[in-house]
Amino acid sequence: MDYQLLIAVAVGVFALLFMILKLRIQAFIALLIVCILVGIVAGLSPIDILDSVKNGMGNTLGFVATVVGLGALFGGMLEHSGGAQGLAIYILKLFGEKNASWALMVTGFIVAIPVFFDVAFIILVPLVYAIAKKAKKSLLLYAIPLLAGLAITHSFIPPTPGPVAVADILGANLGWVIIFGCIVGIPTAIISGPLFAKYISKKMDVIIPENKEILSNTDDYPNPFSIIAIITLPILLIVLKTVLLGEWFDANKLPEVFIYTISLLGHPFAALILANLIAWYVLGIRRGVSKDDLLKLSIKSFGPAGAIILLTGAGGAFKQILVDTKVGELLASTLQSTSIHPLLFAFVVAALIRILQGSATTAMIAGAGIMSPIVVSSNFSATHIALMVIAIASGATILSHVNDSGFWLVGQYLGLTEKQTFRSWTIMTVLIAVTGLLMSMILWYIF
Repeated sequence: MDYQLLIAVAVGVFALLFMILKLRIQAFIALLIVCILVGIVAGLSPIDILDSVKNGMGNTLGFVATVVGLGALFGGMLEHSGGAQGLAIYILKLFGEKNASWALMVTGFIVAIPVFFDVAFIILVPLVYAIAKKAKKSLLLYAIPLLAGLAITHSFIPPTPGPVAVADILGANLGWVIIFGCIVGIPTAIISGPLFAKYISKKMDVIIPENKEILSNTDDYPNPFSIIAIITLPILLIVLKTVLLGEWFDANKLPEVFIYTISLLGHPFAALILANLIAWYVLGIRRGVSKDDLLKLSIKSFGPAGAIILLTGAGGAFKQILVDTKVGELLASTLQSTSIHPLLFAFVVAALIRILQGSATTAMIAGAGIMSPIVVSSNFSATHIALMVIAIASGATILSHVNDSGFWLVGQYLGLTEKQTFRSWTIMTVLIAVTGLLMSMILWYIF
């Protein structure tokens, strides 16, 4: 029976990659087909297979769809208000022009929390042009730190869709994922951002591409302190609930009304609803945006989230098939009998999928689906499960190349050749992945 389950997993992974790479089938449909194939090969009845798909989709989407939808709405409001540019200009003034690389890293790290990676990059790259033109230095000195900050937050820190989806599939505590995402993300951003940028900019003198818009300074931006407060509010509430109501703190010492309030507002749903309401007023109504325009903006914001939500649901179905076929128990026992570290295994699984098919989101969700039954069958602590989320995110970030849309997006906006994009952007993603894994493994033995 064991060999049949292993064959089922092998068939599933091969079929997934074949459909995405060769047949160019959308990942959502490919994952659902794989669920059925794995169920058939593993010997499940048709009713059991389809029930697993339904239950997996339903259980996953109940949480993820709400969080990703609220996050998309929040990000759309920030994008429309010009808050991202205003925050970037403020941080740049705070750090000074000599430390512009560090300022852009911090900007990317903060802005990518509510705004999708590609949107945030397109919004902020005109500022990079302006700084590089004024300093008369290689564009990479400023672009790489921004990209590092954006990529790390996009992969490591909820409520961005990737880590939210992985956390839900693995059953990880979102508060711990945020905490470890920040602890791992900061040194990772420093190494892959300003430090790498200083090195690569000396090797490659990249000038500003022709016909590119350069951001002009204006005072018509929201207050940067308001932007920071709105972005950090839901994160602080979620982390506060995790710390105060977790196993490391005696919540009985706190007043009942306080525990009730934190339990409610510290849940991702309530925290993001509160942040959206504040953003709706501060970035919309108070700045003269009509209610009709706000409604249109809200509807537009949900567009990019739809594909991610469906893909995450299919990942949940894939996880449920692996659980119901008992593949997880087999993989867990196999892993325990070898000397492979669980984080390294999770990293390698996500990395292989990422390198072969390109999409970081698909790699994270498929990797989480494979690792989830192992987590269910093992006795990992809440902190270790959260670190596994970071390890999967690290693996799914590695070696962006020609099959990744981000590779072409960066190359196009920075005016890089394919070779230059490999030497800069691709190497940066490798540094993020490797540093993220190493930091996660260190924290595994501390927590």
